[in-house]
This record gives sequence, C-alpha cells and structure tokens, in this order.
Amino acid sequence: MTTLLAFAFVLGVLVFVHELGHFLMARWHGVRVLVFSLGFGPKLLKVKRGDTEYAISAIPLGGYVKMAGENPEDTRTGQSDEFLSKTKWQRFQILIMGPVMNLALAVVLMAIVLMQGAQIPSYQDEPVVVGKVEAGSAGEGAGLRAGDVIVAVNDQSVPTWDRFLLTIGTKAEREVTLRVLREGREERITVTPAAQGRFQVGDLGVLPDVYPSVASTIPGERAEAAGLKAGDVLLAINGERVVFSQDAVGVISKMPDTPVTLRIRRDGVEQDITLTPRREGDLGRIGVYFANETNTFRPGPLEAVGLSVERNIEFSGLILRTLWGLIVGETSPKQLMGPVGIAQLSGESAQAGWVALFALMATISLNLGLLNLMPVPVLDGGHILIMGLEAVARRDFSIQVKEKMFLVGFVLLMALMVTVIYNDLTRISWIERLMPWRN
Repeated sequence: MTTLLAFAFVLGVLVFVHELGHFLMARWHGVRVLVFSLGFGPKLLKVKRGDTEYAISAIPLGGYVKMAGENPEDTRTGQSDEFLSKTKWQRFQILIMGPVMNLALAVVLMAIVLMQGAQIPSYQDEPVVVGKVEAGSAGEGAGLRAGDVIVAVNDQSVPTWDRFLLTIGTKAEREVTLRVLREGREERITVTPAAQGRFQVGDLGVLPDVYPSVASTIPGERAEAAGLKAGDVLLAINGERVVFSQDAVGVISKMPDTPVTLRIRRDGVEQDITLTPRREGDLGRIGVYFANETNTFRPGPLEAVGLSVERNIEFSGLILRTLWGLIVGETSPKQLMGPVGIAQLSGESAQAGWVALFALMATISLNLGLLNLMPVPVLDGGHILIMGLEAVARRDFSIQVKEKMFLVGFVLLMALMVTVIYNDLTRISWIERLMPWRN
C-alpha cells in the first residue's frame, strides 16, 4: 500500500506541475482550455468551472491539457481564443512551459533536500585515487592497481569520485577507455564495467583510498579490553585491507568466537591487535563503532538554491549523455526504468522518509522535463520541432504529413515503453523466474 500511495503522490505531483505549466501559459495568452486532466482514459471524477473541465482519469500514467483549436483536424471557428489562432511565438511558450515547470520543480525540490543537510563521505569530492581493487572484479581483470589515479573515462574528465561513479554507472557492459596516471606516467586501460544490482549499474570494483577509524568503543566490551581507542585507523583485518566501515562490521560479524587480527594505525605508528569477537546469535561483536571521514553539509536557503541549480545542470548533462549513449550503443537499455520501477523506488523512498522521497521526485522531474524537450513528435519537443520546421519552410505542413510524423513518434515511444516495462518486470524476481530465456 505504501508503494502505491507513494507512486500516486510522486506521479500525481509531477504530472500536475507539468500540465499546470501548459494551462497557465495558455490562459496567459488567452487560449480557451477545454480539459485539464490528470490521467488518461475514462474520467473518474470531473467538475466544470467556466470553459474548463477538470478531471481525474482512470489511467494514471500522465495527463493532458486540451485547448480549443489545438489540432488542425479540430473544428475551428478562427476565434482568437483558439490555440492555432495564436502566433508561433505564443504557441512555443505554451508548449515549452510544461517541461520548464518540471525543471523548476526539480530545482525547488533539490534545494529543499539540500537545506536539510547531510553527512557526505569526504572521498566523494577527492580525486579518483584507487585504494583497493576487489578480487574478481572488472578492474582487476583490466589490470588496475592500488595507487592508480583515474582522470578520465572515454576522454571525459572525472575529477572526483562522485563524477567517476556517476559516469561509470551508466556504462554497464559497455567497453570504456580509462586515462590513468600510474607512477608519473599516463596510461590508457580498456575495461568493461560489470552490471550490478537490479538497475544494472556499471561497476569496476575499484574503491577509494580511505580507511575506517574507531569512532568509539563500548565500555566493558572486547574492543576496549584489547586496547582499541577512539581515533585508531583500521588498515586491515586478518591481512585484508578494509575500506569502508560497513565492510569492517561485515567481516567481524562473520567470525564469532574466532580470533581476528586488526591492523591499526595510531599516532602514525602501525600495530596489530588480536581479539576474539563474542557471539551474539549467529553474529560476531567486539563492541566498537567504526566510521569513515565525512564532511558536514548544511547550506542556507540561497546557497541551497545555487547548489541545486548547479547539481541539476550537472545531472542534465549526465542524462543527455546517457540518452546519446543509448542512441550510439554506449549505454545499455537495461538501465532504463519504467512505471513499475518508479513505483518501487517511490515506495522505498517513502519508507526512508520525506527527504529521500523529495530527492527522488527531483530526479524524476528533471528526467521528465528533459525527456519532454526531446525532438520526438507527440512530445512537447516534437511539437516545437514541427513548428520550427514550419517557420523555416514558411508554410504549415499538411495534416497528412503531420500524421506521419506523429506516427513515427508514437512508434518510438511505444518501443521505449515496451523496453522499460520489460526491464521493470525482469527486476521482480518471481516474474523473472517465469522467463526461461533469462534463466
């Protein structure tokens, strides 16, 4: 139930804001709006105010604003309050305002999220220095080593771990070329990131050059008795390097009643401490809290808006590169997500709290705004493209020509819809088991 309610809320808000943009700009230019509907198909609820019928329809995957004289095949009187009676500049403003509202909503929501503050892992804003290469990973197979500095992916600069992870995440099962600095020399390494998780995120198996440290010990527990102190840096467990605090907890939890050797660094000096985790059920516990270094982040309102704009511009570039990657084959279509996937994420985000839900809404709103600007007939961007071509040709295209353009756009969208729904279904384990070609 949480998933359905969260999905309805997320999609309802995003669609409402999009259609509100078209509606307000149409009214601003004096266009008569006949229908403002959330959803498609049969109308479940409707009320009429003035010339406009406001409705909630049965199929909740979108919405529409129907304007008087909007299409050439509509009955037209030539009155000034019809859409096609307006200038191309006025029609352009009406068409583009839907995507613009989605982009603006993304900025507002992300600013609200940023204002809440967060603890950000410090390595995310640091250069991509490899601290560990996981055994059996794509990175190990390609010859990446600890100490390598990755500076570019396919000649696209990746100055920080945050940018690197975002870039590699879209390259699952697609060969990429890394520019790597190794011992003062620049090398090029070709590697194919593995696809990880249900959303097929690209992963090389390389981890940052960081270590967890002891945040505190629990009095009377084995960590304190063995001599561990707050501030100790954990280098390795039983000779195996440790990068993240959760990894340290995971390793220790699997070794109840089994002696483990912790390699630590204290005041610049390395030493070994051996202790035996006590058993708690099936898990091992030593009574210590590990943590990685983080930066506290809590901007004020104006700073949050500025950062939100910057982040949305950065994400827009990533989205556009991903779309281009789909066209040229550099991005796997398996990463696309449809309504079922969005519903799942909405439910998970809602359970995590409103901040996570707003962050998800900001991301989807940005994607929705950019997608609708694509020059594909039946989308807002397609209508704008056709209108622009008519302006260049200095004549309006015939209804037959426009119908053929819209048919091409419809086929492309249906192909996209089939792809994303198929992807969504394969992420549901019990449905995937019914697909013999995937087993």
